[in-house]
Amino acid sequence: MNDWHLRLALRTLRSGGVIAYPTEAVYGLGCLPQDYDAISCILRLKRRTLGKGLIIVAASCQQLHPYIEFPGPDTWAQILASWPGPVTWLVPAKKRIPAWLTGGHATLAVRVSAHPVIRALCSVAGPLVSTSANPSGYLPAKTPARVRGYFGMAIDYIVPGKTGPQQQPTEIREALTGQIIRRSPFT
Repeated sequence: MNDWHLRLALRTLRSGGVIAYPTEAVYGLGCLPQDYDAISCILRLKRRTLGKGLIIVAASCQQLHPYIEFPGPDTWAQILASWPGPVTWLVPAKKRIPAWLTGGHATLAVRVSAHPVIRALCSVAGPLVSTSANPSGYLPAKTPARVRGYFGMAIDYIVPGKTGPQQQPTEIREALTGQIIRRSPFT
């Protein structure tokens, strides 16, 4: 990802915009997690309610400190062993985290990504909301053209780049129980 695209994405995010960007398997929609208006826009585009919650992606574990309560050392070691990488964990959320991120649940979905575009974006913008770029019930977009096909000009900026090698969205695990909520095709 070149500096020009990175600066344009950062400017878009800071002005309350919604971006699309490549992730480990598909294109994602993202915004700053504190931006309720941008999150509302994403939920409208996806035709989705607040009740499901959203994923927060980060470039490092330190970026997640303001959002989550750290589970015990054994659980945290298991989480760290999967990062950076394509595993999203449901971790206890700090009490002040808004329902528009948690979906009203006691946990927050978080991932430290290994994808170079996500890492570059989060390194300059901080953690981002991440959800697949598709209306609910449709296949996730794997290309910028498919993102435009779904959403037209409602996306403020599409970050160019290739998606990762995964064929399906990332695995989701519940941190405190170890339960797999959504299985990766590679497990």
